[in-house]
Amino acid sequence: MAITFEVFWRFLLLGCVSFGGPAAHIGYFQQAFVQRLRWLDAADYAKLVALSQFLPGPGSSQVGFALGYRRAGLPGALAAFVGFTLPSFLLMLGLAVFAAQVAEAGWLEGLVRGLKLLAAVVVAEAVRSMALSFCRHRACVALAVITAALLLVSASVWAQYLALLGAALFGVAFLPATATATAMDSQRSLPLASGLRWLPLVAFLMLFASLPWLAGLGAEGRLFSQFFSSGSLVFGGGHVVLPLLQQQVGDALSEDRFLLGYAAAQAVPGPLFSLAAFLGAELAPARPFWGALVATLAIFLPGFLLVLALQPGWEALAAKPRVLGLVAGVNAAVVGLLAAAWVNPIASSALHSAWDIFWVLLGWALLVRWRPPILLLVAGFAGLGLVLGAR
Repeated sequence: MAITFEVFWRFLLLGCVSFGGPAAHIGYFQQAFVQRLRWLDAADYAKLVALSQFLPGPGSSQVGFALGYRRAGLPGALAAFVGFTLPSFLLMLGLAVFAAQVAEAGWLEGLVRGLKLLAAVVVAEAVRSMALSFCRHRACVALAVITAALLLVSASVWAQYLALLGAALFGVAFLPATATATAMDSQRSLPLASGLRWLPLVAFLMLFASLPWLAGLGAEGRLFSQFFSSGSLVFGGGHVVLPLLQQQVGDALSEDRFLLGYAAAQAVPGPLFSLAAFLGAELAPARPFWGALVATLAIFLPGFLLVLALQPGWEALAAKPRVLGLVAGVNAAVVGLLAAAWVNPIASSALHSAWDIFWVLLGWALLVRWRPPILLLVAGFAGLGLVLGAR
């Protein structure tokens, strides 16, 4: 119990100050748990980070979950998740409740306008950086472009799923050699069954297969289904959850409210997936806390089940060329997925004049060149929106 509590309060402290997104969180964890506390060595930590990049889900939160598991078993993993996520969960829930109370205020419309411009800046940079990482070969570039074009024609949930499935099949068939060129060739002889945990893997597969049935069980079941589905397909970073969630909740939530939550998630410490708390509260206005809780648990659960299932045998799995090809194909497709989301709904909602384009280009140039703290960008675009007023 004492060790579990230690895990909780150390992750709670980090959850209060971990600004900067997943890459920064990885750095915070390394400083705290590798360099200072020595819970594990650098090589073992690198394996956990690699695992988080290999699986769908919130990368930095998966690393934290795995760290808690190594320290204190399943109770430690849950303590790490709760501690790291609780501050951002409460902040995003509070924003949803507050925004609902001042929904008619004129200044809120100006604030939303500024934060939509910020979302355009952040997602544009996410597309650029992910393209540099995941589209290094012509086949991957082509896959990203084709995915973006298809989703601009039809951005429905099923179109997104089919695009990811098609990219996975393409990767298995045509990308293994390309993917393996930068991967762990020396590990091909490792036995795959060297420690897979089948119970969490079966639980994940059964939950995913039962999502249509869960969606018919009322508001809570539909909410769980929407967010579990999105959390199961987020490859390549937290920003990819944007198009998946937007299509899941777009009929029930306006673009302005959705982008307000997305922009706010950039400004709070902790995981970007805390956007789920805002959206869950918005979708369940009669019981905002319950809606936020269901959405948050549902979006994190797939990634955590897969970490539990695959961590023991992941090196053998990740060394298989066709698995690497599958991941390379999906990662290329999510670049196109996010690029299409930048066009619609972000740019279509945020850019209405030459001045809007100017402010986005300026913000993007500043972000690429000087990497200012995200809080500074949030404050700047929020202030800009208040000055410009509502459109």
